[in-house]
Amino acid sequence: MLLETDGVQGEYLVDVVWPLDRIAESNADFRSSADFADLYAPFDGLLFFGDNGGGDQFAFSDGRVVVWEHETDTRREVATGLRDYIEKALTSGRYP
Repeated sequence: MLLETDGVQGEYLVDVVWPLDRIAESNADFRSSADFADLYAPFDGLLFFGDNGGGDQFAFSDGRVVVWEHETDTRREVATGLRDYIEKALTSGRYP
């Protein structure tokens, strides 16, 4: 998908799927931030690729899509895969 689109934008200019350069940069930042290491559980096993515009991030984890809620550091499944996630994000009027 990234080869064809380099990201997917939803309503209100929210990046449903980030461009490839942002995926690489954000994941490097999440893993190297000393502040994040002190505040949150490790991000091992997560590949962040999008957000909801309010601080929560979407990531792949074992082939499924989870949302990381930054205020509570919770991670919960929101979609069974990329197709399911994009369909929910673009057709429901809200993000999963």
